[in-house]
Amino acid sequence: MQWQDVCEHPNLQNLPFKIELNERGQILMSPVKVYHSAFQGRIVRLLPDNGVVLAECAIKTSKGTKVADVAWASRQRFKLIQHETECSIAPEICIEVASASNTDGEMQEKRLLYIESGALEFWVCNEPGNMTFFDAHGALIHSSLVPDFPKTFEIVD
Repeated sequence: MQWQDVCEHPNLQNLPFKIELNERGQILMSPVKVYHSAFQGRIVRLLPDNGVVLAECAIKTSKGTKVADVAWASRQRFKLIQHETECSIAPEICIEVASASNTDGEMQEKRLLYIESGALEFWVCNEPGNMTFFDAHGALIHSSLVPDFPKTFEIVD
């Protein structure tokens, strides 16, 4: 199955799950909890408005279509991907809100896949609201692209 098929399949519309494809075209579904959506919303509000913020951003990778919880693209990159079904090149920043069921290995794999697909940074938000930042070389003290992004935050101020 290809991502376009997933997007157009009538039985896969309005599901309460995050959907991705693996490298064999198999659908992977992950349910999300309220806190997960709340962190996504908070991250969206904290990102700078000098680019385009994308929620649930589908990205073509070497291991199928992965969906970043939140992504940020420069206006220049957004012009390249705005009409695509899945991003042929990843937005500059790809962000995952980790759930208790996510393993470190899953997050590492997504980091590598997004960076291989063109992301400059990969961020992870854990359940308490702590952020970790990565680039192609590994962990960062803070984001190079958004240096004032908080390292920790609450869902509600």
